[in-house]
Amino acid sequence: MSETDQPTGPEIEAQVSRIIEMIRPAIQADGGDVEFVGIDSDGTVQIRLHGACVGCPSSSMTLKLGIERNLREHVPSVSGVQAVE
Repeated sequence: MSETDQPTGPEIEAQVSRIIEMIRPAIQADGGDVEFVGIDSDGTVQIRLHGACVGCPSSSMTLKLGIERNLREHVPSVSGVQAVE
């Protein structure tokens, strides 16, 4: 695949937003929420956790095993996920 075939920044953001919207109901069912903040040039997605996710000991597992795994599977240019405040 050539570089011209790679998705652009806005296309990547749209893909990331779509995946996060698919994940949100599961997080909301446990009293939390997730907000897409942005994506930096190295492919790290920044998200903000809300509600029960804030301070939850399992939030790091949700972040890595749930959100990051799904994003990396569906959006190959994502290199990781980072929670921001």
